[in-house]
Amino acid sequence: MKPIVTIVGRQNVGKSTFFNRVTRTKDAIVDDFPGVTRDSIYRDAIWNEVEFTLVDTGGFASGDEDDIDSKVRIQVKQSIDDADAIIMMLDGKNGVSPFDAEIVQLLRSVSKPVFYVVNKIDGDEKEINLYDFYSLGMEKLYSLSSEHGYGVASFLDDLVDILPKSVSENYQEIIKIAVIGRPNAGKSSLINRLLGKDRHIVSDVPGTTRDSVDSLCEIRGKQYLIIDTAGIRRKSKVSKKIEKFSIIKALKSLDRCDVALIIIDASEGITEQDISIAGYAYERECGCLFLLNKWDTVEKGDKTKKKFIEQLRYESKYINFAPAMTISAKTGLGVSKIFNLVDEVYMQYSFRIGTGELNRILESAVAKTEPSLYKGRRLKFYYATQISVKPPTLICFVNYPDSVHFSYKRYLLNQIRLSTGLDKTPIKLIFRKREGDRHKTGARGQRAGISKKK
Repeated sequence: MKPIVTIVGRQNVGKSTFFNRVTRTKDAIVDDFPGVTRDSIYRDAIWNEVEFTLVDTGGFASGDEDDIDSKVRIQVKQSIDDADAIIMMLDGKNGVSPFDAEIVQLLRSVSKPVFYVVNKIDGDEKEINLYDFYSLGMEKLYSLSSEHGYGVASFLDDLVDILPKSVSENYQEIIKIAVIGRPNAGKSSLINRLLGKDRHIVSDVPGTTRDSVDSLCEIRGKQYLIIDTAGIRRKSKVSKKIEKFSIIKALKSLDRCDVALIIIDASEGITEQDISIAGYAYERECGCLFLLNKWDTVEKGDKTKKKFIEQLRYESKYINFAPAMTISAKTGLGVSKIFNLVDEVYMQYSFRIGTGELNRILESAVAKTEPSLYKGRRLKFYYATQISVKPPTLICFVNYPDSVHFSYKRYLLNQIRLSTGLDKTPIKLIFRKREGDRHKTGARGQRAGISKKK
């Protein structure tokens, strides 16, 4: 595993700005509003050819604590326990705070390297702001500006010098899972249940999760990266700037996942927004798994589960390949079976069909049900090949590719699913004209007096 470096500090000292600069991302939401980061965010970084994982944590709150602030503190302490080195960030613009002293006191009992960094020092003339912080009892202080980059390079030089050597990992084998759904559907509760500990903040207040948060875990010898995302509301319900950023990032998380766990609050039934969220995953060609959460709260009869699944299938016809199961993140009902189904979806999602087998399936399907005529001419399907996986992507060469009716395309996809057993993954089927046919078409067009613009 790569060494872990955790950034701690009170709210609004610039931890997320530093995190984004070092990881060269915009993964941590940055805003002047205090308390924007709540859950810990993990991303890989590299400096002087040394790889490490950087962790952005929620800020220690100032003033009266609420339930979320207390959970942030617990999570920060867990991140400190997991770290190989710690960056304590201080605010060089606003000076020393009583909460700085509290965090410093906490870090005195930690038997691992701690770097004390004074942020918002934009140049040599601001170095004088450092002196007040020596009152906290540190021997060495680093000055830098996360926003402008002043002093960052020299600090990182010292940081990576003390990090343990990492062992390179085969990241291709890590199955990436994004957990998506409406606010308060139980996403963070489910992840805590899967991980076996409270790594994600859970609250009855919708919108508690603001960032997309990664957690790496190992189950039965397999590695999984679980991405918790902000709840996706309807556009008309989104007003705060921070929440808009959160939803954009939740959607971006689908671009980097293999399997999307679509959480539906079964106690509220299947809503239009649930189907819209499933559509986001479908558009991004993810493997998908529907989880009907809070099943323990549903009043059940002999056919309750069957009716739920039938309604789900009716509402989301376009994504009928996605398996569905009932769970309760709160009680643990059905949760142990999720990884088995994820493995099955992922295996199909990354499956490769042999060219010979694929063409036998295509030939048999066309012989069984021929396509309709196009302008009095028969459509000819020449051959097909798979060009990529995640999802399985197939190209089929045909004389009139734009004239294949969507119903016949659906027929061919169903025949491929039946013959290969790929019933739990999206399959992408693309129709193209053969290279030789393109030239013939061009020649006929020129004889007819049709010329292409240069």
